Amino acid sequence: MPTIVLSLGKRSYEIHAANASLDRLGAIIHRHHMEGRAALVTDSNVAPLFADNARHSLEEAGYNVSLHVIDAGEASKSLPCVEQLASELAAHGHDRTSFIVALGGGVVGDLAGFAAATYYRGIPFVQVPTTVMAQVDSSVGGKTAVNISAGKNLVGAFHQPALVVIDPTTLATLPPRIVSEGMAEMVKHAAIRDPEMLSEFAGLSREIELGFSLATMEKLPALLARNVAIKARIVEEDERETTGVRAFLNFGHTIGHGIEASLPYGALLHGEAVSLGMRSALALSERRAGLAHAESLRILRVLHELGLPLTLPEGIRVETVLEKTAADKKFRGGAIRFVLLKAPGEPVLSGEVTQDDLREAVELLKTQPFV
Repeated sequence: MPTIVLSLGKRSYEIHAANASLDRLGAIIHRHHMEGRAALVTDSNVAPLFADNARHSLEEAGYNVSLHVIDAGEASKSLPCVEQLASELAAHGHDRTSFIVALGGGVVGDLAGFAAATYYRGIPFVQVPTTVMAQVDSSVGGKTAVNISAGKNLVGAFHQPALVVIDPTTLATLPPRIVSEGMAEMVKHAAIRDPEMLSEFAGLSREIELGFSLATMEKLPALLARNVAIKARIVEEDERETTGVRAFLNFGHTIGHGIEASLPYGALLHGEAVSLGMRSALALSERRAGLAHAESLRILRVLHELGLPLTLPEGIRVETVLEKTAADKKFRGGAIRFVLLKAPGEPVLSGEVTQDDLREAVELLKTQPFV
């Protein structure tokens, strides 16, 4: 079982990646000396697939378990849903000696994590991510948040999990589009810290569409752990984004978030918007950071082969994307701060990107790549 240790002093924790680890969830948690009652939080999509296995495993390990199922979808990342969950926890007698198990994708992890950060002023929680996006990104690092009308993730807390358990076999239940969007974050990790990993994605597009082969399933724990290790090391260096190092994880996200916010919810998945944002960021990297064009093409081809979009959807206005990008919380005092690449594996935080640069980078997305 590949294990990554995220070292944060007393808040350090382990990240386990192994096939069928969901069946051993209770034993893994017990081995980490977690005590008290367990609140299993999941959503209406994941519950029919994995809640019984997770609950049975926890009960076999001696835990008293309550099950809490939220509606699937981004709408559940809200303060009313946090209040509802907290009320359910209280009704089931959970107190400061209890812990939460977040079983699901990013929405479940964010909501359950924020509830854990605030219920009884903070109780432990375990992340059990079931999507690629959650396994390599949102389950690790301690960011928890919900949305309000003014924007996404504006109310939240840094609350590190006590443990992360990744079972790659859960990915077999996902539609190909959901798997592909999570791969965008894996490509991002390769681009900023581990360019040799780019070759690992060769041939995966067919398997994403038809289902992972046994040979690929056997390799997935190590590949996911390799990705998680990148994020873990960055979080160790800059847990609360005070030095700028953690900002490197935003490669492709600044314009990506602007694109995502310019369309009705669900028109583009987060990873799909990040793929578009990475194309813009690569163009800006060539202009402002000296990235070789051949290196840009190498990363773009990987995104394309994974089925991720590289051109803007019809009907989206460049002006709208620019307006939404300027409103993103990653801007400080209106200044443009961009994560660029000097070379694969060498990110820089640049303040040299101009409004004209930004406009051209978005306009580029209206054209086809590789011509």
